[in-house]
Amino acid sequence: MTDVKTQIDETVKANDVVLYMKGSKDMPQCGFSSRVAGVLNFMGVEFSDVDVLADPDVRQGIKDYSDWPTVPQLYVKGEFVGGCDIITEMTLSGELDTLFEQNGVTYDKDAADKIRDANA
Repeated sequence: MTDVKTQIDETVKANDVVLYMKGSKDMPQCGFSSRVAGVLNFMGVEFSDVDVLADPDVRQGIKDYSDWPTVPQLYVKGEFVGGCDIITEMTLSGELDTLFEQNGVTYDKDAADKIRDANA
């Protein structure tokens, strides 16, 4: 498991935005992963996706790494942000915009506003 932890740590730190998910950003394999990937894709965020279904060690390893029991898991600049519910709340409140801005992550502000308008 140490090798998996090292692999996860390197991935999280080497990429500005990483989403550990079921499936891929182009073909999510669960509704929660689809929601988070959809938000990031719609907002034009460049992110690395890791399919936990491809490797059972990574699937368990990411849960151990973050001490968070579910997938998807979003990381920004090496820091765990949260899962689907947290990302949804942050998107709707504008906190995700702030997090991206504070960390120099490029995103489409108009798209973020459209998400909020559609959910108002």
